[in-house]
Amino acid sequence: MLLSIVIPAYNEERFLPEVLQRVKEAPYDKEIIVVDDASVDGTRKYLQSLNDGNIRVVLHEKNAGKGAAVRSGIKIAAGDIIIIQDADLEYDPKDYPVLLEPILAGNADVVYGSRFLGGPHRVFYFRHYIGNKIVTLLSNTFSDLNLSDMETGYKAFARRVFEDITIESNRFGFEPEITAKVAKKGYRVYEVPVSYHGRSYKEGKKITWKDGIKALFTIIKYNVFH
Repeated sequence: MLLSIVIPAYNEERFLPEVLQRVKEAPYDKEIIVVDDASVDGTRKYLQSLNDGNIRVVLHEKNAGKGAAVRSGIKIAAGDIIIIQDADLEYDPKDYPVLLEPILAGNADVVYGSRFLGGPHRVFYFRHYIGNKIVTLLSNTFSDLNLSDMETGYKAFARRVFEDITIESNRFGFEPEITAKVAKKGYRVYEVPVSYHGRSYKEGKKITWKDGIKALFTIIKYNVFH
């Protein structure tokens, strides 16, 4: 089994070296694909300086958003299973065994790593929690899934899923879009608890309330009209 780990990155010079080190320590045969979404800090320079045959680097010339970066990574991924790994240390690669187990056991095609199923997590931003619950509830209503955390940044996919589904959203709409399409295709979805080390806006968090509003429209678009 080859594991492809796709890491979308934008202005993550501070965290990216540690993320890559932790990913490399994960006990799997793997390829690491980092997509720099036209960072304006030292992220791009750092990636260009890497001399590691296990890390493939894709450089966007214009900032296009997380969804676009994920799409670029998936396009060149060769693995049997694909994990989306954020570059900001909010999600820990030590959770890979938990995330992969349902797929490796033959029970799932897609696995969501939920921040709300009992894993250790930083207590933070009540308004984000409420917003997440509203967005997840609306997504579940249309998709008929019973996810606890649709917006999680930790998702694992059997390769065949992306041979059947094309991602169109460029920003954080990737999460509700892929959920709608996975549900419509009838793929087997599991949820597992993962740890979550959320960061503040001072520490570089990028998602805002505007992305939450856009997520609502994305849910309706891909569940109802697409």
